[in-house]
Amino acid sequence: MLERAANAVLFQLGWLACVLGGDSLWLLLALAVLVIHLRWIGSWAAEGRLILCVVIVGTAVDGVLRYLGVFRFEDASPLIPLWLMLLWALLATTLRHCLEWSARPWWAASGLGAVGGALSYYGGGRLAGVQFPYGEVTTLIVIGLLWALLFPLLHVMARRLAP
Repeated sequence: MLERAANAVLFQLGWLACVLGGDSLWLLLALAVLVIHLRWIGSWAAEGRLILCVVIVGTAVDGVLRYLGVFRFEDASPLIPLWLMLLWALLATTLRHCLEWSARPWWAASGLGAVGGALSYYGGGRLAGVQFPYGEVTTLIVIGLLWALLFPLLHVMARRLAP
């Protein structure tokens, strides 16, 4: 129980560092959260594989959304910002820990993904200055539907990559 609570607190701390700090030295705090998680869990290989896979999937998903104009960042880079990639890594740390409860039944992950995903993008977008060119409501509905599919798939990935 303590491990899950610590995981949730560390995730929130890292999330805030990424969203409020952007691509700045605040990312060092988010990286520290990752290191603390890996040291605490003690399974660098298993957790590292999951983190890497989630970052790749998340970067691809958000890269496509950026390309389609679903959201716009201040920088002109074709890639998503580093802070957003790091958010995906932080999310991966929760899949086998504080959010493991949402893996089954699948509809729990789908519901949490729809609501939590949309709220995270909304809050993160507001704090980080991300623009939603198609409008907030339309964008959040699309993101909610996407996350209703994506979050259960991330849980499947976490199970399949388990040691």
